[in-house]
Amino acid sequence: MGIYHGNDLRKITGGLKGRIAKKKRKALTGGYPILTTIGQKNEIKVVKATGETYKAKVKQAMEVNVYIPKEKKTVKTKITKFIDNPSNKDLARRGIITKGAIVQTEIGKAVITSRPGQDGVLNAVLVE
Repeated sequence: MGIYHGNDLRKITGGLKGRIAKKKRKALTGGYPILTTIGQKNEIKVVKATGETYKAKVKQAMEVNVYIPKEKKTVKTKITKFIDNPSNKDLARRGIITKGAIVQTEIGKAVITSRPGQDGVLNAVLVE
């Protein structure tokens, strides 16, 4: 079941008076967010998107692509634990990974730079 994302409360322009009756359209539906967590395997969900396209969403992640600025290279490493999510206290409490979340990897602390619920991949930059 989808979630309606249409805006029926916007101001009508062009000199029209009153409110125009609108129907809920399939194109204006959305979905529930995929909340990425640390798991025992990498699990990706593929969802249909607008215009016959597909979107990959990460449900569980155990590995992350970490960019090391000093060496200028990217390494795939395991996530050992979740540290913090500065964007939202509730997401931090539940251990949900979003853009800007801080995780501990085998090579050190890293900040997530990708959007796992939209991109389908976990990328991060090593923090010195």
